[in-house]
Amino acid sequence: MKIGLERIDIQERVTVEALLDSRVTGLVMSSEFSRKQGFKLKKIENVIYVKNVNRIFNKKELIENTVEVNIYYQCYRERTEIDIIREQKWNIILGMPWLACHNPEINWRMGEVKMTEKRKSRKETRRERSEKKRENNGSKESSRRMGNIG
Repeated sequence: MKIGLERIDIQERVTVEALLDSRVTGLVMSSEFSRKQGFKLKKIENVIYVKNVNRIFNKKELIENTVEVNIYYQCYRERTEIDIIREQKWNIILGMPWLACHNPEINWRMGEVKMTEKRKSRKETRRERSEKKRENNGSKESSRRMGNIG
């Protein structure tokens, strides 16, 4: 689906094809795309280790940076952080947190995505996500299970 992304620093928008993937447990941007578009990266305090679908750590992939953007789709606008990863075929992947938050109506036959639910736009901080994850996992280790990226 095509979404708009806005660079926060200069309020410049770009349209990009995004993949919706319920197996991915975050919002992800390709490092190559972020570099080409000139997004300002923000180094994160604690590196996030990526897990593949089979729950095995992907030793090649670490999430070390994030980027803050505004996402636009139809009448929705949301400011959020997107994790940066290397070696990814898709420029943007909107994973389960985005899908659960927005609960879009998807018509698979027509290839249409509609935003039908009204919701308050709210940015969840990395700290809040990390605290939730620790509560759910009972662990201090940050990790994410990623779907097949390729």
